[in-house]
Amino acid sequence: MIRRISVLAVTASIALTACGGGGGDDRPTVSGPTHTAPSTTATTLAPNTSLVAHVTVPQVQLYNAPDTQPVRTLANPWLLNDDPNLPIPLVFLVLERSGDDWVRIQLPERPNGSSAWVQTKEVQLVATRYRIVVELGAHRITVFDGETALLQEPVAIGKPATPTPTGLYYVRVLLQAPDPNTVYGPYAYGLSGHSEVLTQFNGGDGEVGIHGNNDASVLGQSVSSGCVRMSNESITRLAGILPLGTPVEIVA
Repeated sequence: MIRRISVLAVTASIALTACGGGGGDDRPTVSGPTHTAPSTTATTLAPNTSLVAHVTVPQVQLYNAPDTQPVRTLANPWLLNDDPNLPIPLVFLVLERSGDDWVRIQLPERPNGSSAWVQTKEVQLVATRYRIVVELGAHRITVFDGETALLQEPVAIGKPATPTPTGLYYVRVLLQAPDPNTVYGPYAYGLSGHSEVLTQFNGGDGEVGIHGNNDASVLGQSVSSGCVRMSNESITRLAGILPLGTPVEIVA
């Protein structure tokens, strides 16, 4: 699980600002990916390409269906750990389009797989060829750029009592831990999915993540509380590449 610790909040395409326990101008900073995909208005995507909706308004309206009344709103940015000093840009993985005016997006909420419709005038649609596939049975993660596998390696996954949930999710936030020597390693991706066993974890909501580790011997085993653990070298590499909204498919 992604524990509610003091961490560095990271966006995907700009200089990253450290937040948390430090304060002042000496707080650490890191650099995110130096490239971003162009926005798109095309209704047909190229193969192995997904759409990510970057919210462009302070409050995005959610609908149960196109051309109906909104049922609620979500704030943009959202606050990591409910901390006003940790604002994170609100992004969604696009699941479906209806003409030029509407998209159905995945919500980073329980139950896993929840969705809603939003108006395209309130988001910027960005195409991405990156995707992550986690195979639980093989204890393996593969990161793709289109059809090309950029990285493949063994991972640790959830224990039988706290399994890693299968399904389609997306990267919601990138975090850099102040101490890279903890169980989270140097970086952690917070996903849109949640544990289907744990309704809370160390003060959080049982969010599932992909992160580094402090014990390489566990890779290839089922030892976590639901998160996916990978090598510190590879999570550090990915931290400079993958944008927010990257789809993550977890399969049995």
